[in-house]
Amino acid sequence: MKKQIVCINWGTKYGAPYINRLYQMVKANTTPPFRFVAFTDTRAGVHPDVDCFDLPEMPGFMPKNTIGQWPKSRLWAPELGDLEGAFLFVDLDVTITDSLDPFFEFGAEEDVVLARNVAKPLQKLGQTSIYRMPVGALAPLQAMFAADPQAVADKYRFEQHFVTKNAPNGVKFWPNGWVRHFRIECIPRFPLNYFVPPRLPKGARVVIFAGSMNPPDAIVGQYNKRTPFLPPMQHLKRALKSKNRIKSIRQFVYPATWVKDIWDAAGGDSGTAPKDAK
Repeated sequence: MKKQIVCINWGTKYGAPYINRLYQMVKANTTPPFRFVAFTDTRAGVHPDVDCFDLPEMPGFMPKNTIGQWPKSRLWAPELGDLEGAFLFVDLDVTITDSLDPFFEFGAEEDVVLARNVAKPLQKLGQTSIYRMPVGALAPLQAMFAADPQAVADKYRFEQHFVTKNAPNGVKFWPNGWVRHFRIECIPRFPLNYFVPPRLPKGARVVIFAGSMNPPDAIVGQYNKRTPFLPPMQHLKRALKSKNRIKSIRQFVYPATWVKDIWDAAGGDSGTAPKDAK
């Protein structure tokens, strides 16, 4: 199976620094040859070894008042740049901690393989922070979504739930332990989070940051932008004054030095100009 890694970027939240950092993490954890492709609305500053394509057309329209990442549906198109066969999609806000090679060796090339949604384990839902599929495998879903985007988004809320429930030949999941959820699986449970920093679980290959907490937050030790890091006792005092005391008390996390080490190592060579693929 060819090693084709794909990411997607739109708007101003991420941009070239995130594309470049992900490329460097992929490069450090993938045996050559491989190809790294970005579908993006900006190419300025993207590393020259990244093949850039314009964003595919958004199917239908963008649903309103939904929290799912529905712009990812652009990648469900029957044709995707000049890609052929299976590709591995990776979100821009992940931390790669071990070799990606097994992600190209698992299962059959025609499979649609998702991460497990550990937030809702009993529902057997998928998570699309890192998934693999052949180009066009979800084209029928793109057509379903385009026919009435708001109705689909209202019913499923998250694009990954829509994929899990409607992929034409079903979905498979990566082996347990390969993909870990930082907030759920790396931060010790309360009250240990006040004494023990986040850990990297043994066997993890990719750590995902679903929700409002991203790697820059983990690096400085803040649950999200609204909760900057404070020493434990100061955090407790502030939490006790909040409207949702129990939730606020639990939202304490020490800085994750291992995330910082990986991101610092991947943040050096940013490149100067993109290599245009189209």
